[in-house]
Amino acid sequence: MDRRIALKNMGYAMGLTVATPTIISLLQSCGGETGPDWAPVFFSADQGAVLVKLVDIILPKTDTPSASEVGVHSFLDGYMDAVPEQGEQDMLKMSLDAFIAAALEESGKASAADLTAEDLEPVLAARLTKQTEEEETAMYEAIGSYQEAMASGQEAALDGGIASRMFANNLRGAVIWSYRTSEQIGENVLAYLPVPGEYIPCGDVNELTGGKAWSI
Repeated sequence: MDRRIALKNMGYAMGLTVATPTIISLLQSCGGETGPDWAPVFFSADQGAVLVKLVDIILPKTDTPSASEVGVHSFLDGYMDAVPEQGEQDMLKMSLDAFIAAALEESGKASAADLTAEDLEPVLAARLTKQTEEEETAMYEAIGSYQEAMASGQEAALDGGIASRMFANNLRGAVIWSYRTSEQIGENVLAYLPVPGEYIPCGDVNELTGGKAWSI
């Protein structure tokens, strides 16, 4: 399989790129489901508990809210339940399970419910490290073969190390995208101008936005 196609396919499971009405609705509503009583609709309870910890490892609370505080986990759960096709949903759950299995093995714990942020952080960091070109090529080829087998209805299996790395990379991009486009961050943290009015052709960008990146 062409390497560029494999790379594109690697991110399909959380390819949050098109602002459809469904996605816009999810973005507008996800902020209300962030408390301890949040129950996932797509992920299992154990997967959801791990997801909440992972999004906050990627974007922890600093002088801005953490990812979970703005509902990133809730949005990702709702998005995966409503938007992707079955094959993409299955692939994400498979890769998340592979990540959880790696975390359990490395932490010595028996249940996903027992995994803490301290258990998950080194597993995530290890799978986000840069690979050699040969390692990347082998990974893309393995993912491509897995997807081809799935598409043709054949029995498919993907190495757990590759699957967990794929999940980690997909999750990082999806968390950052979801965080930046959430209502709370878009309007209150980033520079936000919903209806442009005044035209300033030669103004300094840092002065006009207070040094903030644009929300949209």
